[in-house]
Amino acid sequence: MDRPGLAALAVLMLLAAPPAGAAPVAYDLQPDASNVTFETDFGGALITGDIPLEAADLVIDFDRLANCRIDVTLNAAKAGASFPFAADAMKGASVLDTRAHPKMRFTSTSVAARGDGASVKGNLTIRGVTRPVTLEARIWRQQGTETGDRSRLTIQLTGAVHRSDFGATGFADMVSDRVRITITARIIRRD
Repeated sequence: MDRPGLAALAVLMLLAAPPAGAAPVAYDLQPDASNVTFETDFGGALITGDIPLEAADLVIDFDRLANCRIDVTLNAAKAGASFPFAADAMKGASVLDTRAHPKMRFTSTSVAARGDGASVKGNLTIRGVTRPVTLEARIWRQQGTETGDRSRLTIQLTGAVHRSDFGATGFADMVSDRVRITITARIIRRD
């Protein structure tokens, strides 16, 4: 079965499992097992890269998704890219301007069921500019956990942004304005 099929099956198994409790549950981030990746078009090629996921405040209510909260902080100053010169250019003043704005942040404003996942609306801050974005979310149990065990989960948020919306307009003649992002957060239920 392909990865999307496995993810859909995992989501269904997780959501079909007996509820862990009716109250929202707080989770801690496993930063070493979590990441943020991105890709954008560069002529006929792709620039890919990663931005370290520095912190997350995650609360999940499996019975009422509207009670879920996601707040993640990224360390833009430590971002990397598939081309060495691209990483330096990306962190420069005309794109992310990491000297003045070393962090990025996403804070959810609403979470609603959508298909076999969820739609997460929130505010994304890049270069000190905050704009609304919508990300698609999937959640599943981490490998090695048993059916109904919600102590260790993986959340994946995917979407795209236009960097010009945040004033990151550098190299517009060479690099696409649209940037596709994937946030993969591995989390452990807080005791």
